[in-house]
Amino acid sequence: MNKEMILNLLRQYGFGLNQKDPYLYDGELGLGIVYTFKDPFYGMLTRVYQAPSLKEYEDFLNKYSWYKKNGQKTRVKICLENYKEIMANPKFIYQGKEKNYQELQDIAQNKKETVLKEKNYIKKLRRTVSILMQILDIKRKLQIETRKNYEEFYQNYITKKEAFEKELANYLKEKQEEKENTNMTLYEELKARGLIAQVTDEELIADLINNGKATFYIGFDPTADSLHVGHFMALCLMKRLQMAGNKPIALIGGGTAMIGDPSGRSDMRQMMTPEQIQHNCDCFKEQMSKFIDFSDGKALMVNNADWLMDLNYIEVLREVGAHFSVNRMLSHECYKQRMERGLTFLEFNYMIMQSYDFYELFQNYGCNLQFGGDDQWANMLGGTELIRRKLGKDASAMTITLLLNSEGKKMGKTQSGAVWLDPNKTSPFDFYQYWRNVADADVLKCIRMLTFLPLEQIDEMDSWEGSQLNKAKEILAFELTKLVHGEEEAVRAQESARALFSQGNAADMPTAELTEEDLADGSIDILTLLAKSGLVSSKSEARRAVQQGGVAVDGEKVTDIYATIEKDKFAGEGIVLKKGKKNFRKVVVK
Repeated sequence: MNKEMILNLLRQYGFGLNQKDPYLYDGELGLGIVYTFKDPFYGMLTRVYQAPSLKEYEDFLNKYSWYKKNGQKTRVKICLENYKEIMANPKFIYQGKEKNYQELQDIAQNKKETVLKEKNYIKKLRRTVSILMQILDIKRKLQIETRKNYEEFYQNYITKKEAFEKELANYLKEKQEEKENTNMTLYEELKARGLIAQVTDEELIADLINNGKATFYIGFDPTADSLHVGHFMALCLMKRLQMAGNKPIALIGGGTAMIGDPSGRSDMRQMMTPEQIQHNCDCFKEQMSKFIDFSDGKALMVNNADWLMDLNYIEVLREVGAHFSVNRMLSHECYKQRMERGLTFLEFNYMIMQSYDFYELFQNYGCNLQFGGDDQWANMLGGTELIRRKLGKDASAMTITLLLNSEGKKMGKTQSGAVWLDPNKTSPFDFYQYWRNVADADVLKCIRMLTFLPLEQIDEMDSWEGSQLNKAKEILAFELTKLVHGEEEAVRAQESARALFSQGNAADMPTAELTEEDLADGSIDILTLLAKSGLVSSKSEARRAVQQGGVAVDGEKVTDIYATIEKDKFAGEGIVLKKGKKNFRKVVVK
């Protein structure tokens, strides 16, 4: 046996080229074959194999060739460092560790060690068994194991495989059911919708609302006889939390309304009489009932006038006022803004009164959480601090993101004033139109924050652009109108809007009524008509609209600011007055 004979043998198996492993060794030790293998403990090792005959060299290359082609491509590897010895009791390498056959069986039975990190484990298990059988075939050729032992092993494997596949199928079914039942928590959903601004303790608040353990309140000052769009987000939040098993408290500020909140204002609020405040409170409760279920103790509505009106001034100073730092109060932005124009002592007490509300609700109603607009953060912290100082207990607070448009201005205002939830102050059609006309940059944000549509559906809309945004605006307008006025009114408003803008029937559009006194000599000029209809707030605005070509009567454009409309025009169903592209009024004379 010489060097050329060994080299030819290497070439037969595709080795020995460009000194790639394995290759001929001709050194101090004599002739041999250099080969490498992966050891489970030491990594890649290089060894020289020497044999007394060409037959033994061929036998080695036959087994090493299988290892190079198959063994290295799987996690089950055979140790070749001393293969003659280990073939009698083969050792396998599984996931970097040495395993015997019994251990491999135990792994197959243990779903926690195998299935959790294998999406298609059965397929990989079959590949592993195929390699095991190839190894057993090597053992048979070396006359280490009898045919009887091989068949015994194979039957044992089939039995174990069937049992494992059955167990695996049941496990995968359970995991799929768990996945289907695993939903986003309420707190995670609020974050995903962009509703959460600031929190005192995120982990605690998440635990409370996710598990239905929160008794929370939101305050509403009855400064008008109707709620408006500015209250809309708070009402939706109360609805979401109540649906998750939490208990809402709607706090009507019958007492605080006597003073007025300086937060976010540059001037002092107008004072109201007790009768006006009570009337507004009654209106609020009726409107809130569309969002909140007050039956069977599921929610409460309380009025802070019940405790604030009976407070003793000296007692308040001693028991409450002592816990508030004037320096800290003046550091808050809401007071800084008013200080520049003049902050009355009356308004200065608003934080103390709101803080006392939380203190009172905490003691008597078990209220552990307060929600409010982000501009209320200072007042809300005052409440948590008062509870801590007076009772030695912790209460939580979370602010809601303010509903701002892309220009940073609060939404819910039109040229004619606020967008009200009362249909007598803002008709369902006008309410629908307000949301139908939001800017392209704001529509998807409003859908995410205000509607109850699934987040998956909203996420699909994020890529919408162009004409698709008009569809998104219709969805937004319909969903919010349905929440406030019911599905029937939402459908009517949507159909009326579509009919109006397609030049069809607009019987349900908003109507403005004129009297005989509004007509002069049997006619009315276009500027007065625009102002009386409510489409503009002043005659100067009406003049600009006419001059800019944005006014039409029954489809005919009016460009003359001195134009008049005769009484006969109002006969029957009246006239359709248009300003701009999307503002319409039916005008009739009574």
